[in-house]
Amino acid sequence: MKIDLTDGSSRKVEGRMPAAIVRRFDTRMTITSLCASGSAIAVARLLLGNGPDFQLEPLPYFGFGTVPVFLVLGAIAGSLGVAYNHMPLGALATAERLGRRLSGEVRAMTIGVAVGLLAWFGPGLVGGGDPITQRTLAGSDSMMVVASVFLIRFGLGPLSYAAGTPGGLFTPLLVLGAQSGLVLGTLFCRWFPYLAERPAAFAVVGMARSSPLSCMLR
Repeated sequence: MKIDLTDGSSRKVEGRMPAAIVRRFDTRMTITSLCASGSAIAVARLLLGNGPDFQLEPLPYFGFGTVPVFLVLGAIAGSLGVAYNHMPLGALATAERLGRRLSGEVRAMTIGVAVGLLAWFGPGLVGGGDPITQRTLAGSDSMMVVASVFLIRFGLGPLSYAAGTPGGLFTPLLVLGAQSGLVLGTLFCRWFPYLAERPAAFAVVGMARSSPLSCMLR
C-alpha cells in the first residue's frame, strides 16, 4: 500500500502563515497559497517522480462492524485537533505578552536554543517528522515510545510557532495523526479482538483526519 501526499505546501511552501494562525481569512492569501501549492506539486512530481511518500503493507478492507469504532476514533481525534488548534494561538498570544519585555529576536533565539538542545540530544524528535510517521505506520516503535514522542511533538509545534518565524503545520500534523491513530487503534484491537483489524489501519485514518483535503490514499 502506498500513501501519496498531494499537498506540495508541506514540502515547498510550508513557510506561509496559515489563515487559522493569523486569525483571519484573506482571499488573496488563500488563492496565492493554492497556486503556490499547485505549482510546487507539479514541479516536485516533474523532478522527483511519482514515488510514494510512505510505505505500508497491504491492509484488509474495513468491515461494516468497524464503523462504530472508527466513529469513536474520529471523535477523539477531532477533539485532539481542536485542542491542538488552540495551542499555537495560545503560544502566539503568550509570545505577544512577553514581547513587551523581550524583543522578537531574543524570543526567537531563546526558542531556537531550546529546540536546538532537543535536536542535539534527540535528533529524531525534530524536523518535519516523516521518519517518525513511517516508523509509526510500520509499527516499529513501542507504545511507550509513540506516546512519549506524541507528547513532545504536541508541544513542540506551538512552541516553534511562538518564535514568530515562518513554519508549517501539515507534516507535523501527519505525525500526530498517525501516532494518535496507532495508540487508539492498539487499544481498540485489545479491547475488541473480534474486529480483526491492524493498528496501522487506525494510524492511516488518523493521518487522513489530520488533513482530509490534503491527504490522498491510493
